[in-house]
Amino acid sequence: MKKPYSYCLYLFLAILPSAFLHAQGCSDAGFCTVNSLKPQHTNDSIFVQKNQLKIGFSYGKADHSVSAYSQYLEYNLQINSKFGISAKATSLLQTGNNVSAFGLSDIYLNTNYHLDKNFTLTLGTKIPLTNGNTFKNGNALPMDYQSSLGTLDLIVGIGYQIKKLQLVAALQQPLTQNKNQFIAENHPINSVWRDFQTTKDFKRSGDVLLRASYPIKITDRFQLTPSLLNIYHLSKDKFTNSGGSQQQIEGSEGLTMNGNLFLDYKLNETSALQLNVGVPFLVRDIRPDGLTRSFIANLEYSFKF
Repeated sequence: MKKPYSYCLYLFLAILPSAFLHAQGCSDAGFCTVNSLKPQHTNDSIFVQKNQLKIGFSYGKADHSVSAYSQYLEYNLQINSKFGISAKATSLLQTGNNVSAFGLSDIYLNTNYHLDKNFTLTLGTKIPLTNGNTFKNGNALPMDYQSSLGTLDLIVGIGYQIKKLQLVAALQQPLTQNKNQFIAENHPINSVWRDFQTTKDFKRSGDVLLRASYPIKITDRFQLTPSLLNIYHLSKDKFTNSGGSQQQIEGSEGLTMNGNLFLDYKLNETSALQLNVGVPFLVRDIRPDGLTRSFIANLEYSFKF
């Protein structure tokens, strides 16, 4: 029993300092936290109930001295041994540079189907609750202050388990684009807003996710799951410049690699707590969608009935 605890401590100490070594990371458009695409628990009585409610809160450190506080409420229903559905509603508060913006974010609707004990398929959508064009004092805010990407997205994924090793691959593809009208050049030369990326008529590319996780049962109540999360942005994002021409954003495509550590604690037979900490190991040059997080921590309470 001593070795798993030592392993847990080693992983935490190895991952945590990375939060202070990178300026960008954890570029999650939403599918990283879809229930069936997250690391799954080992078989336990707490995980065989039909209904589940989750409530969660996260804190993330973003670019441009912005802090992001996210909240969500989720419901999962296991209809039978093979088929389940889930719904999640999210909101987001962003603060920094003497600006505070809060708003509803998105609704996620997903289905998952177990082909067998090792294969799981996921199909879902992300429905925006805003158009990604929030204003403050009469000015359009950059994407870093938008509570939603403002896109209607398709989410598809597949999960495969080899003994304890869990592998997930998924695609999140925007079907629509947002209405953002932020133009950095409209602000004075010495303004902090000149440092933000112009995102007028922003066109965001899709993402592919590859995740590997390995749950380690420490005690009957405590489980540790290290996870390596890779997100590949499929092509360069685009915006319309002040001259009215569409322009690609160089450096916005490519790979982001993140490390996650999930700590699960079973309170009793029906409820549990989960702490999830994530930091980047490898990043893209530019993240114009405002999803940059150099560090993120999420605390979640779940109840099954």
